[in-house]
Amino acid sequence: MGLAERLGEVVGRAHVLTDPEVVAGYATDWTGRFSGNARLVVRPADRDQVAEVLRICREIGVPVVPQGGNTGLVGGGVPRDGEVVLSLTRLTGLGAVDPVTRQVTVGAGVTLAALTAHAMSAGLDFAVDIASRDSATVGGLVATNAGGLRVLRWGSMREQVVGVEAVLADGQVVGNLGGLPKDSTGYDLAGALVGSEGTLAVITAVRLRLIPAFTHRATATLAFDRTEDAVTAVAALRALPSLTSAEIFYDDGLRLVCAHRRIAPPFPAAHPVYLLVECTDNEDPTDALGDLVADLPALRDSALAIDEASRRTLWTHREAHAEAINTLGPPLKLDVGVPPAEAAAFERDVRALIPETATLVLFGHLAEGNFHVNVVGAPDEEALTDAILRATATRGGTISAEHGIGTAKAPWLPLTRSLAERTLYHSIKHAWDPDNLLNPGVLLTAE
Repeated sequence: MGLAERLGEVVGRAHVLTDPEVVAGYATDWTGRFSGNARLVVRPADRDQVAEVLRICREIGVPVVPQGGNTGLVGGGVPRDGEVVLSLTRLTGLGAVDPVTRQVTVGAGVTLAALTAHAMSAGLDFAVDIASRDSATVGGLVATNAGGLRVLRWGSMREQVVGVEAVLADGQVVGNLGGLPKDSTGYDLAGALVGSEGTLAVITAVRLRLIPAFTHRATATLAFDRTEDAVTAVAALRALPSLTSAEIFYDDGLRLVCAHRRIAPPFPAAHPVYLLVECTDNEDPTDALGDLVADLPALRDSALAIDEASRRTLWTHREAHAEAINTLGPPLKLDVGVPPAEAAAFERDVRALIPETATLVLFGHLAEGNFHVNVVGAPDEEALTDAILRATATRGGTISAEHGIGTAKAPWLPLTRSLAERTLYHSIKHAWDPDNLLNPGVLLTAE
């Protein structure tokens, strides 16, 4: 009996995909830049089916690529050389919300949008929010330690995870979903899996913290001449306990979004730098935000959302950047972070590195010093990647703030991780997955 037949007995024949045209959809990532070929795609429905699939693949010696919503941007969730794609999109269980601990257990295949709606139905909310919320799944968010639009107030995915259930490459189940507020019993296995990018085990369920669902919000776009002025503004705005988001973008990106979405810009006149800020609270934070904004130095203009429609428009100016950029062609996408005090200098570094024939669009999460660098038309993308990542490291930054390392950035990991640290990474990988069957080539390279 062949592999497809054996897996079909576990998950049902309809959930073992072998048609090349169907499989191709799982073998290319959202950017279209990273693709390969898969032996087949298998879609288990629960943890036990995941465990049996992994046992069979290990017995035969076939590597496995775990995949969620396939919204990754660094080649970490697509097959490269005939692996089995283990799609987790059927693991969509939603546990009851615990109002006492403000926690919930959900399956790895639950989308961020579904998780948020589930929390909201219980009068709570989920802290992490990203533009791909309708497709990105909880398992992938944990595996990449996703950040997004509200890290300023609530932290990245790591801060939301209370427990993880996962299956090792040999089919053994590890982890705990109890959600105890206190538990000092050895190594933090859940912590090890956050950011592991599918290289240690396959995440099947997660216990998550929830946050209050605030009833009021105030949203504004602020205009400045320089990134330095926006950084200064963020420092002042941190005095507001309700501050939740501080997003930076530039006039070239705004013009691209407005043309793509056919919407008006926030101001009649153009400005070089824009900062989108949002405050959330159970009392209207508009006055507090307005009073602070009025005293910001170097502020050129401000646009305050007066209703939900205008709020959504202000957010579209920022959130539609990725789709607008894609209309120019497949971009080189880099997700980097520097200390916020270095953000303005880093912006200048990047602009100086871009060839005249290429188009650069920058945006990101300014409070964390996290820039999304998008370049279309660079003649030598590898050389440009190397230059930008080295500039990031020189500024004391990270080559991946929230997207992960994947295969795209694995060669540059030595820029920010020492030999001792990388050796430890390899030792951890070998302890969890001694046969190197889970996502081989992702995060770690042969050294």
